[in-house]
Amino acid sequence: MMELYSASTTCQASPTDLPANAQVASTTSQVSPWLSPLLYLLGRHIVLPFFFRRIKITGQENIPKSGPVIFAPTHRARWDSLLLPYAAGRGVTGRDLRFMVTITECQGLQGWFVRRMGGFPVDPQHPAITTLRHSVELLLDQEMLVIFPEGGIYRDGAVHPLKPGIARLALSAELTHPGLGVKIVPVGINYSQPFPSWGADASVHIGEALIAKDYMNGCVKRDAKRLTADLANMLLSLSRQESAIANHAFAEIPNS
Repeated sequence: MMELYSASTTCQASPTDLPANAQVASTTSQVSPWLSPLLYLLGRHIVLPFFFRRIKITGQENIPKSGPVIFAPTHRARWDSLLLPYAAGRGVTGRDLRFMVTITECQGLQGWFVRRMGGFPVDPQHPAITTLRHSVELLLDQEMLVIFPEGGIYRDGAVHPLKPGIARLALSAELTHPGLGVKIVPVGINYSQPFPSWGADASVHIGEALIAKDYMNGCVKRDAKRLTADLANMLLSLSRQESAIANHAFAEIPNS
């Protein structure tokens, strides 16, 4: 996840420019009007029910019904990009999810689908100014953005240190567009196997939303640090719920 503020330790009251070496290549994304509905349908009714033995979903009542949303899920496998839309995408909310992913996840067949489902890449080593701008534009358009705060896939079930990018993006959007109302929704995803195979179990636990404006106290670095800490604590709490997988405490999810 790119840095959205300068690396200075000085307390700042407003966002600063991205690093001077940031790239300026164009960043765009678009949801395919024909492929997205088709893939949601196939994933929800065929692929996921066939591959997984059981899927447990909790906390769907915590998904904001409107407004800009950033989902912050744990990252356990590439199946996450299908399970999260299954739990919170157009079949549940009527809205598509827009994924910010690393360049490596936008390669090959997976990348072909990611880009046509509204996903867009970010290079953590050489962040593009336009990636930040595009993310803010999506929030201004009341979209539901997905960013994995751990920055990579971890298969040990633990919550790893979070990157500060999500908090900084949310605060940046609120600072530059007062009253936008960005909400960050923590999501715990886990599987009964480190490398899920056919017949594995999966769980998706959706936590209560954190409201970005509640963390704005005049110092973006301190505010972002506090928001990131609260997000980490919520993901830790959700990860404890995931431990029920070991006991196969699952409920079937209807595909309606």
